[in-house]
Amino acid sequence: MAVEWDEKCIEIEKSKTGIDGLDQITGGGLPKRGATLVAGNVGCGKTLLAMQFLVNGALLENEPGVFVALEESNEELKRNFASIGIDLQSLIDRGLLTLLNVGIKQDFLDEPEKTDMGSWFIRLADAIASIKAKRVAIDIIDTLFQTITDDKTLRMQLRGLFHWLKELDLTVVCTAESGIDTLTQRGMEEYIADCVIKLDYRVTEQLSTRRLRIIKYRGAGHPSDEFPFVIDNRGITLIPITSIRLEHKPSGEFIPTGIAELDEMLQNKGYSRGSSVLISGTPGAGKTSFTFTFIDAACRRGERCAYFGFEESAAQTIHNMKSIGLDLQQWVEKGLLQLHTSRISMFGLETHLLTMYRVIEEFQPAVVIVDPMPTLTDVGSAQQAKSVITRLIDFLKMRAITTMFTDLTREEKTGVPTEEEIPSLIDTWLLLREREVDDERYHTLLIFKSRGIAHSNRVCKFLLTDNGIRLKPLARDTTEKSV
Repeated sequence: MAVEWDEKCIEIEKSKTGIDGLDQITGGGLPKRGATLVAGNVGCGKTLLAMQFLVNGALLENEPGVFVALEESNEELKRNFASIGIDLQSLIDRGLLTLLNVGIKQDFLDEPEKTDMGSWFIRLADAIASIKAKRVAIDIIDTLFQTITDDKTLRMQLRGLFHWLKELDLTVVCTAESGIDTLTQRGMEEYIADCVIKLDYRVTEQLSTRRLRIIKYRGAGHPSDEFPFVIDNRGITLIPITSIRLEHKPSGEFIPTGIAELDEMLQNKGYSRGSSVLISGTPGAGKTSFTFTFIDAACRRGERCAYFGFEESAAQTIHNMKSIGLDLQQWVEKGLLQLHTSRISMFGLETHLLTMYRVIEEFQPAVVIVDPMPTLTDVGSAQQAKSVITRLIDFLKMRAITTMFTDLTREEKTGVPTEEEIPSLIDTWLLLREREVDDERYHTLLIFKSRGIAHSNRVCKFLLTDNGIRLKPLARDTTEKSV
């Protein structure tokens, strides 16, 4: 007999976590009136995720919560979370949060045989009722059942706890420590929980990274990939992933490049607003000068620009650009230009990406510059760097922000100059090259491509002058000599 499938899939109810990125990949949050297990190694952010779930639920969803602390005192929790701007005492005073500390040292370690689980359940029930809680977090659940040595009994106790909390119409998050060959130390909790999230904290080549993976989610589809996240003064933030549907649309508007001759080569229009531009060239070819010429033109139109540099300080950059007649300080003082410079080796790729996101969201620039792009591979693989750049391009295109990257050409030849194969993602690609003829050394410019617009295919000679960048036709005899 054939099985008939209902074409209408009913998605389970979900509780929003309020954690940037997590609600996105879970399709709306954690299972409502269900139990979620968060497992991971030391320093991965288990306690923080559980607390953010409660705090955000209270503030954003008006759902009070109870935090059961099995290893930290209430004062320690208040002090630790105050360091990232979370005022637990304020939430407690408003009846949105209760901290339930079970006195772990006395009750469980000193006299484990006298532990009264019944009294603990009564205390928890009272705490839930006192604020009409809708959410509960238990940190760390391993400790609660550490005196139980029989797996069958442990499974029954866990199932009973989760069932009881669900019957009270509560959404539960519990944390657990990683085991050696199992997800948790007892290898039992993951089978009973409705949703299982694994956090991982690792150090590779002296750079730390954190990853999150959804292992299971009953009643809902979920991605199985690892997602990077960072912990800073705003708590946990998952790096936003790229849009599956590539929904960004061209603006139909064009903006000047800042170089009149280059505009002419681009059908007298310039760059398409919201597009991505790549400037490739050898060292000293003038890539950074091209970017700041574009920035200067944008600022003169009253548009905001954000520059992310990884090789020179902001002060040094401002000083250098004076040599081609660009006064960047005036735009900084007028609030039209922000220069963000740092060594790429100071943080991992995801931290740099998150910094860019936050600057862009707060400053709302019309133009963003990343200079230079190849340094990203210094703190990550070529694949990781491409992933970061792809996500950044998608993020900026969705906001119609024009983006310019610079790239170091590693070989004196026409071809893809980057190991990351980024040019396939770029809308307009300019190549700067160095030539020597007789006793003269000069640079040339070639437009490799410019999507959606007719463009010149001629090679031009360009000069860095006291009054900016100038392009000139390449003399025929010079071209012949250089072949």
